[in-house]
Amino acid sequence: ARWGGGGPGWRRRWAAVAGGGAGRPRALAMRVAVAGAPGPTPTLTFDEFWDWLIRHPNCILRAGSRDCVIYDDEDYHWHFAVEAPDMPLVQVIRGKRLVGELFIPSDEVAYVQGTPGEGEGEHVFDLIVEGESERAVVCFFVLSHSYDGDGALESDLSRHLIH
Repeated sequence: ARWGGGGPGWRRRWAAVAGGGAGRPRALAMRVAVAGAPGPTPTLTFDEFWDWLIRHPNCILRAGSRDCVIYDDEDYHWHFAVEAPDMPLVQVIRGKRLVGELFIPSDEVAYVQGTPGEGEGEHVFDLIVEGESERAVVCFFVLSHSYDGDGALESDLSRHLIH
């Protein structure tokens, strides 16, 4: 399985990690849970998920790959950028110090799967890559709520939502 690296164009750098081994990533088949929807809905494209995620930095509980997990803390700020074409970047910053960063090979992500997490108020979003014979999670995000289709494709992406 390919978790957090190994493919062409993939780079990752992680600095210090806060927290222990709880909430390790899971490579389970799942569907995106949409708030208010009666059942499972189709999976999301990476672009749909990314556009929605950057509107919800205050809702991220943790993120990571098979190698490492970064847990949110009230001192941390989640920052989103694009380092190169098809290489979005998520950074976790405390003051002016970089705590960790995750480069996402978006050109390799086939789709994003989501499901309610193990804990109450947790929703896991796995970024899936597909090989010829297998699927694997390249990285994951755990948020405090499910995908809600809140109009993330609007032109004003500077507004961050707080739930």
